[in-house]
Amino acid sequence: MKAQELRQKYSEFFKSKGHAIISSSSLIPENDPTVLFTTAGMHPLVPYLMGEKHPLGKRLADVQKCIRTTDIDEVGDATHHTFFEMLGNWSLGDYFKKEAIEWSWEFLTSPEWLGLDKNRLAVSVFAGDEDAPFDEEAFDIWKGLGISEKRIARLPKKSNWWGPAGETGPCGPDTEMFYWVGSPSEIPAEFNDDNSLWVEIWNDVFMQFNKREDGQYELLAQKNVDTGMGLERTLAVLNGLDDNYKTELFINLIHKIERLSNKKYGESSEITRAMRIIADHLKAATFIMGGDKGVTPSNTDQGYVVRRLIRRAIRYGKQMGIEEESWTKEVAKIVVHDYAYVYPELPKNVNFVIERLKEEEAKFKKTLEHGLKEFNELENKRQTTDDRINGKTAFDLYQTYGFPLEMTVELAKEKGLRVDVEEFNKELEKHQELSRTASAGMFKGGLADASEESKKLHTAAHLMLAALRKVLGDHVVQKGSNITAERLRFDFSHPEKMTKEQIEKVEKIVNEAISEDLLVACDEMSLEEAKKINAMGVFESKYGERVKVYTIGEGPKIASREICGGPHVERTGELGKFKILKEESSSAGVRRIKAILE
Repeated sequence: MKAQELRQKYSEFFKSKGHAIISSSSLIPENDPTVLFTTAGMHPLVPYLMGEKHPLGKRLADVQKCIRTTDIDEVGDATHHTFFEMLGNWSLGDYFKKEAIEWSWEFLTSPEWLGLDKNRLAVSVFAGDEDAPFDEEAFDIWKGLGISEKRIARLPKKSNWWGPAGETGPCGPDTEMFYWVGSPSEIPAEFNDDNSLWVEIWNDVFMQFNKREDGQYELLAQKNVDTGMGLERTLAVLNGLDDNYKTELFINLIHKIERLSNKKYGESSEITRAMRIIADHLKAATFIMGGDKGVTPSNTDQGYVVRRLIRRAIRYGKQMGIEEESWTKEVAKIVVHDYAYVYPELPKNVNFVIERLKEEEAKFKKTLEHGLKEFNELENKRQTTDDRINGKTAFDLYQTYGFPLEMTVELAKEKGLRVDVEEFNKELEKHQELSRTASAGMFKGGLADASEESKKLHTAAHLMLAALRKVLGDHVVQKGSNITAERLRFDFSHPEKMTKEQIEKVEKIVNEAISEDLLVACDEMSLEEAKKINAMGVFESKYGERVKVYTIGEGPKIASREICGGPHVERTGELGKFKILKEESSSAGVRRIKAILE
């Protein structure tokens, strides 16, 4: 089965079950300071899982682009990825366990859909503990579908429980589906999740509890279903492959890396691992930079992750003897070619991606030269303890010169020294800004909390974007935002520093809209209708989709009109006084404003 066939089958199946098919959201979340990337299919749907009404109803399904950096060190094996696609379906207070489980089973095993061998499938359910009972309902549903009790594992919270993302909030048990990838003659009668030949392919989460501040669990009024099936893993399973990197989603990249390095995939475990890392990292970097947010490699936020991915790929390329100049762009071109029919933003932004990769390779070349010089000086000064280079020194090389730890370790080994990697990791932990959690961000509207202050700043951000476009021009579009209860941080496209007069003019326009106590209204409409009335928004969505449009003001006094999930205040008079604290560069061609409401 081809990837596109799997995507289509999934959408067709859930459409037949009354689900609206929504398009993938951007990899860069809107207004969510808790994470740098969209880490799971549920991430863009947080407001609706918390009770807001979705324009397309209570049953949704999609294929969502995701980035996870939490297990970057796991990349290199057969199943882990930084960038991946998640097939998901949701019930927003509609159907629950029975339908979710029965549909999962039907999609996996029916000859009309995936037609997987039932004998190769096993499942797990929540075993229960002092907080919540054994999920007998899920257990009985699976048993009723004909699964042997020996194939239904009862597992603890760490395996079969989702959330809450913070200390409190929605959470609940989940049930996971596994497929046997070993020899058909060796399928065990009993399921044991410690056996790596059982590969997890789907997870149904049942959000039925709310964890309170006192640590108690209470039943939620709106019970949701949130499921996720990894496209890459499922595709490998369907095609009888024990390695995701042999699927069509990676094989062209692997072949390109083979030609560049003059090595063969599979000729040794080191070479296989290096090729997987290069393919994964450059694919992820291409998707992050190739979105419409224009992320560039840098030392902060999403740019930091991109830089780390590119440089790690270059590092492994160097290990394999790739000498060609600007070779990373050749791999990126394959990514764009392979995904162009699904994600049209990639071919649209391909030149931007290629230029950033060329720049980053040139910068890293200089970095390595500086780092080597510093390392040699370090060796001459003998800044070591016994036969050890301390972790802080190794981290300084990394932080100041971007010199990879692997290279410090390698050079140290040549000199008969070792590096205190544990201490290095502690230093890195303190400084690193990565997306830490797999499904963080359970906040209303993707804001830092559900407070009125966050709502106010969210509304003010809409007024500010409209004001920036008036003062600076129509080239200004939002490139990202981060809103807490205390302040808003807003990135926008603009090639130069704003003047004092321009900043004051933007403040004046926003404060005039606030003083006029304008109505904030929400309307649901098709994407085409939203475009016709010139609503602002990043139009990555597909034709025909319904969206929410927030309009601030009425008649001739419309101050802002934007596509947004919400939430917002009801009138601008609630906002107080708007003040810009700082305007600075965020990255090439992108400016950043920090502002507050007094």
